[in-house]
Amino acid sequence: MAGGVLFLRGLLPHDCRWVAFGCMWLNSRIGTVHPPAAVILGQFHQRTSQPCCAIHHSSVMSAGHNKWSKVKNIKGPKDAARSRIFTKYSLMIRVAVKEGGPNPNTNLQLANLVERCRSLNIPKASIETAIKGAEKTKGGSSGLYEARGPGGSSLLIEVQTNNKTRTHQVVKSLLYKHGATLCSGAMHCFEQKGVVLAPQEDISLERALELAIEAGAEDIQETQDEDEKPLLQFVCKASDLRQVRTALEALGLPTISASLEYVAHTPALLPLDQLEVAARLLDALNYDPDVIRVWDNIQEKT
Repeated sequence: MAGGVLFLRGLLPHDCRWVAFGCMWLNSRIGTVHPPAAVILGQFHQRTSQPCCAIHHSSVMSAGHNKWSKVKNIKGPKDAARSRIFTKYSLMIRVAVKEGGPNPNTNLQLANLVERCRSLNIPKASIETAIKGAEKTKGGSSGLYEARGPGGSSLLIEVQTNNKTRTHQVVKSLLYKHGATLCSGAMHCFEQKGVVLAPQEDISLERALELAIEAGAEDIQETQDEDEKPLLQFVCKASDLRQVRTALEALGLPTISASLEYVAHTPALLPLDQLEVAARLLDALNYDPDVIRVWDNIQEKT
């Protein structure tokens, strides 16, 4: 039911008789409504004396669960792509250790990365080597570049480097070659949120929505991992990340990772030719060893 809105019987407060949907007010006993709508889990401004609550489900904006996700994931040979993934996660682990120490029990960021590596079948020995190697790694610095991509899209490029000048020039050159440029203002299209990933195996959308509302998430989206396996993405306030993850696991849903992400709230709609240009740009950026992650606000224009 992508792009629809689902009101689940039994989840609304007993004294809630009406639910807000866009500019309409609907009786809470309604089952399903199908027009596309923005997605929020939470309270709405009241137009009556009755308290109300709505449960929404979105078509995926930030995760790109459409043709764009297929286009931008076109890589070279699979082994080479996986090798790059290993390298990126090793770098991210080193950064996490530098910032919070080598003990996953006291370093939440490191613990999340270790779990994510395991879900990607990265060997345990490689994970341990990355953690131990952080102490020997020369000090570097992290940064976040804002960029304007194809079709007026916005990009956030997270880097970790021991040579800021080199990294700046490389990123600037890669952007230029693909019709993009460094610029300020891209951050306005994103908001930092907590994102909890969980496998979608044998979980209906209705049940996922129940779990989201019970755990205190703001939004739920369907996405895929690197191997195109279906995942559920629970989005929450950054300050509620640990609480939402703990609640989901207490409700019986195993989680894969929990991290702070930049979630796009203002999409850039691109036609197919520009999607292909954007895919090549993202591939080039992700290939650079200093680039850790790239966020975009791109969606396919239909």
